[in-house]
Amino acid sequence: MDELAAVAALNDPVRRELYRYVTSKGRPVGRNEAAEAAGVARPLAAFHLDKLVDAGLLEADFAHLTEKKGPGSGRPAKIYRRAPGEHQVSVPPRDYRTLALVLAEVVDLLGGDEVAEKAAHRIGARLGADSAAPSLADLLGERGYEPYDDEGVLRLRNCPFHVLAEEHPMLVCSMNLSLCQGLLEGRGDSSDARLDPRPGECCVVFSPEPSKTNQS
Repeated sequence: MDELAAVAALNDPVRRELYRYVTSKGRPVGRNEAAEAAGVARPLAAFHLDKLVDAGLLEADFAHLTEKKGPGSGRPAKIYRRAPGEHQVSVPPRDYRTLALVLAEVVDLLGGDEVAEKAAHRIGARLGADSAAPSLADLLGERGYEPYDDEGVLRLRNCPFHVLAEEHPMLVCSMNLSLCQGLLEGRGDSSDARLDPRPGECCVVFSPEPSKTNQS
C-alpha cells in the first residue's frame, strides 16, 4: 500500500472518525459499536471500516461479541483493531527514521545513555514549558502518546518512538521516561512518571502522586 494512499484514506471525515474511535478503544470494535459512535448507519460504517482495512490502517477479524457459545450464539461478527506498522508521508521525501537509528547506535557505542537521558529531560522540560495544552493528557495527546485513564493512572496506547524502541529498547525507554519527566517539570506538574510496560503500549505511565518506589 502506497504511504500517501494510506494517509489519504483518512481524508473522509466519517472514515477519520471511525478510525479515531477504533484506535482509541484498545480492543477490537464491532461494526454496530463503531457506527453508533460515529453517528452513521451500520452499512455506511461497514463500508468505511473495510476501506480502512484496504488502506492498511485497520485489520479485521471475526469473533463472537457476546459470551453465549454453541448453537444459537449466531454468526461471528466482523471486528476491527488498529493495524500494526505505521505510515508517514513527507514531501519531498525525508528519512529522519534512519538518522535516528544511526544516532541511537552512536549513543550505544559511546556508552552515552546517561547523557542522552539528561538531554531528553531538558528537551521535555522545554516542551512542557512551551505548551499551551490545558492538561497533561492534552499535552501527551499532542505528542502522539494517545493517553487514556486506567483507574486513576494515565496510560499511553501509542509509543511515538516505536521503531527506535524495537531496535534499542533499553536506551529508548529510558530516554522516553526522562522526556516525560521533563514534560512534567516544564509544566510544574506534581504527577509521577515511571516505567510500567504493557504489550502494545508505551512503557511510561503517569500517576497523580510520586510512587513509594520512587520516593524511597
